[in-house]
Amino acid sequence: MPPVIDLEAERQEILRQYRRLLRTAKPYLHDGDTKLIKKAFNQSLEAHKDMRRKSGEPYILHPLAVAQIAVEEIGLGTTSIVAALLHDVVEDTPTEISDIERDFGPKTARIIDGLTKISGVFEYGSSEQAENFRKMLLTLSEDVRVILIKLADRLHNMRTLDSMPRHKQLKIASETIYLYAPLAHRLGLYAIKTELEDLHLKYTDTEIYAELKGKVKQSQSARNRFIKEFVHPIDEELKAQGFHYEIKGRPKSIYSILKKMRKQNVTFEEVYDLFAIRVILDVPPEQEKAACWQVYSIVTDFYQPNPDRLRDWVSTPKANGYESLHTTVMSHPGQWVEVQIRSRRMDDIAEKGYAAHWKYKDTGSLQPESTLEAWVNRVREMLETNNSSALEFMDEFRQNLFVKEVYTFTPKGKLIILPDKATALDFAFDIHTHIGLHCLGAKVNQKLEPFSYQLRNGDQVEILTSHKQRPTSEWLTYVITSKAKTRIKDFLRDDKRAKADDGKFILEKRLELIGVDNTPENLQRVLAYFNVPTPSEFYYRLAVGQLDGREIRDSLFKTTTAVSRANSVLEPKKFDHEVQKIRGVRPDMLVVGERTDKFNHSLARCCNPIPGDDVFGFETETGLIIHRTSCHRAVDLMSNYGNRIVRAKWTDQLELAFLAGIRLKGSDRVGIVNDVTRIISTSLKVNMRSITVDSNDGFFEGQIMVFVNDTDHLNKLIQRLSKVNGVLQVERFES
Repeated sequence: MPPVIDLEAERQEILRQYRRLLRTAKPYLHDGDTKLIKKAFNQSLEAHKDMRRKSGEPYILHPLAVAQIAVEEIGLGTTSIVAALLHDVVEDTPTEISDIERDFGPKTARIIDGLTKISGVFEYGSSEQAENFRKMLLTLSEDVRVILIKLADRLHNMRTLDSMPRHKQLKIASETIYLYAPLAHRLGLYAIKTELEDLHLKYTDTEIYAELKGKVKQSQSARNRFIKEFVHPIDEELKAQGFHYEIKGRPKSIYSILKKMRKQNVTFEEVYDLFAIRVILDVPPEQEKAACWQVYSIVTDFYQPNPDRLRDWVSTPKANGYESLHTTVMSHPGQWVEVQIRSRRMDDIAEKGYAAHWKYKDTGSLQPESTLEAWVNRVREMLETNNSSALEFMDEFRQNLFVKEVYTFTPKGKLIILPDKATALDFAFDIHTHIGLHCLGAKVNQKLEPFSYQLRNGDQVEILTSHKQRPTSEWLTYVITSKAKTRIKDFLRDDKRAKADDGKFILEKRLELIGVDNTPENLQRVLAYFNVPTPSEFYYRLAVGQLDGREIRDSLFKTTTAVSRANSVLEPKKFDHEVQKIRGVRPDMLVVGERTDKFNHSLARCCNPIPGDDVFGFETETGLIIHRTSCHRAVDLMSNYGNRIVRAKWTDQLELAFLAGIRLKGSDRVGIVNDVTRIISTSLKVNMRSITVDSNDGFFEGQIMVFVNDTDHLNKLIQRLSKVNGVLQVERFES
């Protein structure tokens, strides 16, 4: 027999929660707001009148609770309260967004529309989940309140998870720790983040949660006595100096205690900082910083500070807007205690995060481009420029949630905030795409550095550019920001497309010269001969010289047996296997440099192999040509002329010099060529065959052909040259 429902008791509870909401919201309300909230409440009540939650309680209690969290714990106003009350109406009832816009205005409608779109973020497979999460974050560029209300919604769902079946509890708790808790942290909602983490632990590791919660409760009275004794002298001095303040003893969350126990491999009893003392000052914004340091001086007069544990987020706030002065001091019983010093405004922002910024924005105490706003702008940019798959994007965004910041400056003193481990090249793209695409290097604190230089806090960065500089695929290994990666990929894609157009023109001219029509059938024969999958890829390879245009005639008039070829250069380890597969038997081994070798051989000019390189031999009428296995022609030669491939290796007794090419780029100055040639000729005793240097706009680019013994010799030379003042890039190149 189903339980009897007391409808009158339910009605009274609904009204009680509604009145509580109005009381909490009263300080934030303006004329007409109460009427608007009442209208939203009545509409939500009507829409959900026959609906119940899994717990059996009336559904309307959920939107009421979400609205309560939004106003009480996040500090949102009327528009958010209305949106929270109506956030499930469009999804669960015939009500349309247009109805919401008509009754409550476009802002409320936009927020509810965003909430409706993201309601199923984790309802499907991983790819759909990731795509839905991307949609959720797109609302950041419209109205961040969508995310804030979504967090309030998630918090209430976690608080009422008891009524859900076990598999649902685990699923929802896992989603929460995976994304919602980090997102709350990033938006500065520390109280919500902490509760979400504890609730996650409650449902995923129930026994440990209950055990730690019990131990925290048991030690509470002793902890309260300790706090009272610790703050007594501080309290007396603050009063004597005329401060208006509040002191709190804040216990650490169960989740953070467990995390510390596991990280430090200690028991609960061995965790020394189970709580923190917070001093909250009532001072005007212009006096905040001085007051915080004054209180720091008072605290450290009574207790010895640990200098390694001083954290100044008053001068430089965290990326989520958090401001506070933290120190850890030694109490008289010999226990370390964390003390947090902040103003009332800072505490409000610490508790209510992003929403609290709006409250203080008109006071002039918030910088126009705050660190939190800079992060939100970076998320927007990531969303607008990201061309990766939804899963890749989701992974990148999660990394962005946890990443620390590095604070750098332009020569004019503008603050540029980038993710930790960002490079000078990331900095260049952050300034402007054009500057990034032509970045040659940087002056960091007046010292020349390559663009791969990893930035540090306080670096002053001036980007050096050259109109001759162009991105390569290698640049992607030197950047970590979404903007830089996307811009480089865009350039490479467009560049490849342009080169493919050139390749198409080359093919047309070749066909014209040999008197063959440019038909789809002939194109397919050419593709089959070169074993290239698509016309565009063939055009590109032809344009950049990876394919020999002179072989186009052979592709149409000769019959060859195509063999499988890789789409990229063969890895050295796979090379011998491919040779054996082509020839059917283990081939003769060419030992390059042995005088007794039965093969005539010479070194390929296209790749200039030197001892230490992985090489192979290619039979020609005049003898064997030795190529590097990484040569751009390696795959083509093997694919079309597999029977002419010979394995090769270098002799250990070789004492010859081999030709290799080095390319240098850098900032031009008087004497730089002398410095380079002195290292080559005098310091390392390397012979040069040729040197060409081109200087323009204060930058130079040089190509030097040198004779070296092997790859170790060449790499040593490259390392020495890279240290020359003004040299920004040194690399080997194929002539």
